Amino acid sequence: MFSAKMPDGFLWGGAVAAHQLEGAWNEDGKGMSIADVMTVGSATQPREITDGVIPGKNYPNHSAIDFYHHYQEDIKLMAEMGFKAFRTSIAWTRIFPNGDDEKPNEAGLKFYDDLFDTCHHYGIEPVITLSHFEIPFHLVKKYNGFTNRKLIDYFVRFATVCFKRYRNKVKYWMTFNEIDNQSAYNEDFLMATNSGIILDGMSDKEKEAAMYQAAHYELVASALAVKIGHKINPDFQIGCMINYSPVRPLTPSSDDMLLADKFEQRRDWFSDVHVFGEYPQEVEAYIERKGYRPDISDEDRIVLKEGTVDYVAFSYYQTTTVSAQNVKPDKLNDLAQAIAVNPTLVRSDWGWEIDPTGLRIALNHLTDRYHKPLFIVENGLGAYDKVEKDGSIHDDYRIDYLRKHISEMEKAVAMDGVDLMGYLPWGPIDLVSAGTGQMDKRYGFIYVDKNDAGQGTLKRSRKDSFYWYKKVIKTNGLDLN
Repeated sequence: MFSAKMPDGFLWGGAVAAHQLEGAWNEDGKGMSIADVMTVGSATQPREITDGVIPGKNYPNHSAIDFYHHYQEDIKLMAEMGFKAFRTSIAWTRIFPNGDDEKPNEAGLKFYDDLFDTCHHYGIEPVITLSHFEIPFHLVKKYNGFTNRKLIDYFVRFATVCFKRYRNKVKYWMTFNEIDNQSAYNEDFLMATNSGIILDGMSDKEKEAAMYQAAHYELVASALAVKIGHKINPDFQIGCMINYSPVRPLTPSSDDMLLADKFEQRRDWFSDVHVFGEYPQEVEAYIERKGYRPDISDEDRIVLKEGTVDYVAFSYYQTTTVSAQNVKPDKLNDLAQAIAVNPTLVRSDWGWEIDPTGLRIALNHLTDRYHKPLFIVENGLGAYDKVEKDGSIHDDYRIDYLRKHISEMEKAVAMDGVDLMGYLPWGPIDLVSAGTGQMDKRYGFIYVDKNDAGQGTLKRSRKDSFYWYKKVIKTNGLDLN
């Protein structure tokens, strides 16, 4: 097993999202977000997005793991592991309950003051996402989310308030979480959580057109936020955040090779705009050819050029294999039609392919493409954990997964010269799954006593992986055993 010490200042830690662990969904002035109207699901049953909160439905994000009242205990446990950084998000509706409010909610601002102060007490750098799948529900209902240009102003107001309030407490920022996920426009869940779009009654073509429009407004909002953030504090490091999955052809056929290229073009253009400040030619041609022509002004194009990001943050869970058997390259609209099973890889309990070498591939691809510092801000294994009679939790499968991925990450840094800021695996503490709403799909080093039905004491306990990751951090990545 290859291992190497990471550079001095490397940010070891973990990553979460506010709506998946905070709970307290309607306390201290917080408004309703899109996450608050999402029911529990499973590996086979998708989450339902309801029109408001319906009595009798199970909304797991409402209470989550009650981090809102347990954050001091939880941050202390992360400090015990030696965390250098902790990624979370600021719940938009804690600051602006409706999203279009004139003034922010002081109680919400105060909560994050206290959280960030606690992190700094333990020497932990907060790494903060502004919009992480929790757009205010009011903005969904009144404006149809980011299909409306007005949301640029509402997001920028939110970002500006946060930048000013925490200018001396937060250095590392990201604007939109996994902005490229909505490229799967046919999946209503992804469109709703990313951009707050109501898709009822839309054809597939109308959905795709709405996605391109919403994504453009988000990119403009992000660029404006970057410009404002750098004026508020020139030392801010403000990045984009994408879900990155290197694409490979199932066979060496030319159709499969071209399909892989086209698939990447439909996924990677979001980060291209973030980094380069302009749309790739292929995307411009595709939008024109499809007749989508979204509202893109000359002023927008100037803003995009002026508000490029400082680094590229990404989540990595798996690679993507594509086959032209079901869809030819020039007919690629629905990305899901192109995906094929890779016979060389094993899969998790939730059907996700496990490919540690893919992380090294991702780091090399992104370095070659963007020439920017990179930041791994999600990577992890969702699995069922068993609590033994003595309270211990032996999650060797999680250790094995992380060990192999960290080893590949270290190869990319030590052998390939990748400029990597840090490694923040997903879910250092068990939390509500964004995709399924489950608690039993666990990622954490810290176990939380709560199940899918919402039952449990919320007691925190250390898994075997807790002690293993503590050792990894202490040796700065040298000891992976």
